Amino acid sequence: MQHLLSHRPPTYEAHFTAEIAPTASIGNKTIIENNTIIGKNAKIGEQCKIHRNIYIDDNVEIGNKVKIQDNVMVPHGVTIEDGVFIGPGVAFTNDKWPRSITEKGELKTSTDWECTKTLVKYGASIGANATIVCGITIGEWAMIGAGAVVTKDVPAHALVIGNPAHIVRQKKI
Repeated sequence: MQHLLSHRPPTYEAHFTAEIAPTASIGNKTIIENNTIIGKNAKIGEQCKIHRNIYIDDNVEIGNKVKIQDNVMVPHGVTIEDGVFIGPGVAFTNDKWPRSITEKGELKTSTDWECTKTLVKYGASIGANATIVCGITIGEWAMIGAGAVVTKDVPAHALVIGNPAHIVRQKKI
């Protein structure tokens, strides 16, 4: 029986240029466009739209009905909940102290690195070319303006803009 199930056609659509790790999990009715790379053990929910030139790193978790526009890299340590919109060119980080080499001048390895997690909550939207510095939570239905540099948590239903991002409006809940 397991042998028969392993030969079922995928329930998602992927462009022939997409590279999807065999251990990635992709939900029903998700669309993956040109030149997208999805890493090992990544989990992508149902009815997502993953546009062109996207890199989704190993172990990233993405909820249902998420749209990720062109030229976005989602590194290990980022979790994206259901219904999130990520505009083109958004940059996520996952290292508070990025360096190529140690203080002794040696190339850093994975043991020299500490991943700092980021959470994007239900229904949030991130505008084009925003930078999301790791270690924060973007609240439910928050809106990140285009080009904003987000360095601290964003409350639910808040609109933030600027560098560093600051709240310009927040809906009372």
